[in-house]
Amino acid sequence: MATEKRLDRVGWYFIIPASILLAGFIVYPIFYSLYLSFTSTKGIVSEFVGVKNYIRMFNDPMFFLALKNTFRLLFLQVPIMLVLAITFAAILNNKNIRFRGFFRTALFLPSVTSLIAYSILFKMLFSYEGLINNALLKLHIIDIPLQWMSVPRLATFVLIIAMIWRWTGYNMIFYLSAMQNISDDLYEAASIDGSTKIQSFFTITLPLLKPIILFTTVMSTIGTLQLFDEPMNLSQGGTTASMIGPDNCFLTLSVYIYNLCFKYTPNFGYAATVSYAILVIIALLTLVQFKVSSDKDETMQKKLDRAERKLQRGASK
Repeated sequence: MATEKRLDRVGWYFIIPASILLAGFIVYPIFYSLYLSFTSTKGIVSEFVGVKNYIRMFNDPMFFLALKNTFRLLFLQVPIMLVLAITFAAILNNKNIRFRGFFRTALFLPSVTSLIAYSILFKMLFSYEGLINNALLKLHIIDIPLQWMSVPRLATFVLIIAMIWRWTGYNMIFYLSAMQNISDDLYEAASIDGSTKIQSFFTITLPLLKPIILFTTVMSTIGTLQLFDEPMNLSQGGTTASMIGPDNCFLTLSVYIYNLCFKYTPNFGYAATVSYAILVIIALLTLVQFKVSSDKDETMQKKLDRAERKLQRGASK
């Protein structure tokens, strides 16, 4: 008993330093930012204003513009990226494909590429005299070069393409790992029953990938709602120095928080309010995604139960 108590104390000695660091760098900032959201801070002067920051947020056109831009990227980029990731994973999971390791590495490499380097690369590709415009001109798809980074819709398209290029391979690795854990016996049984590879993909692979699909969807949603690096690095300033991209099309919620803290007249209290708006949105979307996933699982289980009962009735006859 004495030895167990001594070992418990030794365990606590190892845990306490990490707990102090977590409390200092994670727990304390969370609660302090919540307090800041009820204050108005200008410089070093802080004044408690109650819910005025939240009232201001619901009447702030720039906040709603940032919210609209963020959700546009979420609903356009995330589904395309995840569908491509699943498609590439299914293709590269085929054992008959040669150089699978090379293609897997090539698709994954963009996710570990320097953010600055790939931002510069996309700026060069989509510049007025860049490779994309030259290729489109030679193919006679366009008559004059496009102003990719000066037109809001075109600039948003470039941002979406850049994010898909960077993160598709990253998500592909999750799907590929899950697919490799699916037993080949399931596919062999399906082929004996006359199922094609496409039918097996939709009836076996996708249902078994549901946990990973949910995980990648939640993580991609969180990442997009917190999007900051790509818009800031791809932005060329728009028509004025205060704009993020043409007509503020690159203004996301995280970029707006940065502007509130460091670009406009600093107001850390209002910036904290907007950051908690992101927290609430992420929590709500995550709950919705979990609810939809659980409903689908219940529906699938009911179908399986009905099929099993039919088989039992047929066997009894």
